[in-house]
Amino acid sequence: MSTFRSIVFSSIIAGFIVGLVVTVAQQFGTVPLILKAEVYEKAAATHLHEAVAAPQAAAAGHDHAAHDHASHDHGAEAWEPRDGFERNAYTAGANVLTAIGFALLLAGFFAIRSGATGETVSWHQGLMWGLAGFAVFTIAPGLGLPPELPGVPAAALVSRQIWWTAAVLSTAAGLALIVFRRSVPAAIAGVILLLLPHLIGAPELEHVETNVPSSLSHQFVTAVTATSLVFWTLLGAATSAIFARFDHGADVRA
Repeated sequence: MSTFRSIVFSSIIAGFIVGLVVTVAQQFGTVPLILKAEVYEKAAATHLHEAVAAPQAAAAGHDHAAHDHASHDHGAEAWEPRDGFERNAYTAGANVLTAIGFALLLAGFFAIRSGATGETVSWHQGLMWGLAGFAVFTIAPGLGLPPELPGVPAAALVSRQIWWTAAVLSTAAGLALIVFRRSVPAAIAGVILLLLPHLIGAPELEHVETNVPSSLSHQFVTAVTATSLVFWTLLGAATSAIFARFDHGADVRA
């Protein structure tokens, strides 16, 4: 029971800290790029609306005021947080919850390793686990499905989710075989698993038409990758350090 408490408490503390740090980092990295992309997205939507509405109004005597009212009602159905504090608060909450979830996963691995070896995982070992998480959840799927800005069309969501999940699981299994089995057959199998999702290929559109500049998309990919690196390195180091402190305290009381 004490180990379970150590896992939960260390994950909550580390996740809360890392989630807030990443939220601040996003304000200087990804958020400005998203806001710029949304300007292009809204401009394209306005242009499309005008292009569709004009011939309809000319052919059928369309009541423009009624159309505007209907469009307003349709847009009101899709709720989204207001820009500013509300949007940032939702972002921070999502980041904290995500960090806590991944911290629980890491702390569980730390507890298993500690129970198997009898040694507490150090912060620099936690850092290495964090880098492994970065490779599994960011680098591997990002090679096939890079982060996309608003206004950039993409393949069907379900097919992308399936490929992303397969890439994550395959990469995690491949790294585990290479690192923990330490044999030539296991290493070969691990490399095959690492390459398999990319040999199959991620789902993508044949033709992508968007008014979002490619340079903005490239900046976004770089910013997301850098932010994810900060997330995983901090999460690995912080979770391991806090878990070690709680776990050591539990052993002393026992």
